[in-house]
Amino acid sequence: MDIFEIHGGVPLSGSIATSGSKNSALPALAACLLTEEEVILEGIPRVRDIQTMEKLLAHTGADVIERNGTVSVTARRIERPEAPYEVVKTMRASSLVLGPLAGRTGRARVSMPGGCAIGARPINLHVAGLEHLGAVTHQAHGYIEARAESGLRGAHVKFERITVTGTEDIMMAATLAHGETILENAAREPEVVDLAELLVKMGARIEGAGTSTIRIQGVSRLHGTRHRIIPDRIEAGTFLIAGAITGGDLSVTSCDPAHLEALLASMRAAGVEISVESPAAIRVHPRRGPLRSVDITTEEHPGFPTDLQAQFLALMTQATGISIITENIFENRFMHVPELSRLGANIRIDGRRAMVAGPTPLSGAEVMCSDLRASASLVLAGLVAHGSTVLQRVYHIDRGYESIEKKLAGAGARILRKGEHDGAQRRVFEAGQ
Repeated sequence: MDIFEIHGGVPLSGSIATSGSKNSALPALAACLLTEEEVILEGIPRVRDIQTMEKLLAHTGADVIERNGTVSVTARRIERPEAPYEVVKTMRASSLVLGPLAGRTGRARVSMPGGCAIGARPINLHVAGLEHLGAVTHQAHGYIEARAESGLRGAHVKFERITVTGTEDIMMAATLAHGETILENAAREPEVVDLAELLVKMGARIEGAGTSTIRIQGVSRLHGTRHRIIPDRIEAGTFLIAGAITGGDLSVTSCDPAHLEALLASMRAAGVEISVESPAAIRVHPRRGPLRSVDITTEEHPGFPTDLQAQFLALMTQATGISIITENIFENRFMHVPELSRLGANIRIDGRRAMVAGPTPLSGAEVMCSDLRASASLVLAGLVAHGSTVLQRVYHIDRGYESIEKKLAGAGARILRKGEHDGAQRRVFEAGQ
């Protein structure tokens, strides 16, 4: 089991390129099950969740070929319309195949989502959506089963609460349903828009993606296509915060600044000097003065993203004053706080709020990764902490970040990945040795 060892105190400099979006690639791969023709997806990040999804597609009977970030999927026949627990137990996105399998084959059997323990993801919203489309569902033994022997039919679906994966799942199912489907209170995230653009290229008829109301006219079949995944806005945001917390001069490239407006506004309010250098590059400039405390509240897009809350909280440990971080999306997303406290952070939890007092000098310690984004916050804290920080269970961060240690090392970070029992350390940094 690999660990990270980080020696902090080095301002990052240079540039880091953003990979394709994991949260866009997962539903795009699931959408490949909707057609018997080849779908080619470019810019797919090589992270653990993607590998799990590819194994799942292969389990259903699809041919999956990956070459240098381009994935070809051909699902000529769906031999096993199921997502078994042993394949998806480490991934929270297994429910994304529920809609495509039910839409294509009229039946699906999907294990309840696994992954990291940040709180409940309401698969009941997926199930309720499918039931509106005419599916008969049943839950037993850790699985959701859906059947629509005569095919799905269009319906008016109003989500009780905004759900990104639920919107994506039901939108995919509705592409092959009979008649029109209207999704109300739909998620507006860029990943939803990207999925809709892929589906339209495949022959789907979709309007309104990116708004709270999406209309889908069902078609009899979809065809193959080629599509490039959007950049990962969460990875880009993580690296921007890394530049800011270290006081560095860092450009984050291959990103989309329009997807990061809420984060950029909060960082500027904190005194971080940021400039949009091009339609695909953002630069964090060297710090000229102290960071200021900023309150944030996580919200659905276009609000502040929950997937950047932990990283921004780490930044606020270095800001002057008291910051109040309110988490409105997941009920258990402060699992990084005890570990940050081990590094010296001054944080108090009150329900869905974290109060961060700073600036606090951080000192290296051994910490444990608990979930994907919590892991990223610990890496950021380690970059600014005095001495050596050791991160255990970094497989959590490998679920969503492509070679994060190599990217950071390329910008000057002193970071090492090594196997827990590997005496010969695999060094990925030069400075500070």
